[in-house]
Amino acid sequence: MYYFAYGSNLNRQQMRERCPDSKPAFTASLNHYKLIFAGWSRAWRGGTASIKPQRGEKVLGAIYDVPENDLRRLDKYEGYPETFNRIRVIVNTETGDPVAAFTYIRASQSEETKPAPQYLSLIQQGYRDWGLI
Repeated sequence: MYYFAYGSNLNRQQMRERCPDSKPAFTASLNHYKLIFAGWSRAWRGGTASIKPQRGEKVLGAIYDVPENDLRRLDKYEGYPETFNRIRVIVNTETGDPVAAFTYIRASQSEETKPAPQYLSLIQQGYRDWGLI
């Protein structure tokens, strides 16, 4: 299954630890969504990345090919289904080709919050890992 990562799971080292059988595939973008930080993570002591629908916006990320055994592990890390919902999305490759994937979206996005600096740094490393910045 294709998984669209846009937050800390962009970090290739973190994904290797969380989902050792997953394979990095390609960069992609999700149209009409916006990257936000919401909720509160005790582990990170700040908001965590999520997405919300927003016409005209775009979220940059990457696709991993995730086998079924790693999907269950990823669900656990993401707090599915209590904290995050798993949804189907259509992302676009660099050449504009549409690709079906799943991703996670925070179940409750009532209040946006600031991410912890260490968490933000992990995401920024993920963007560098994929050549997105």
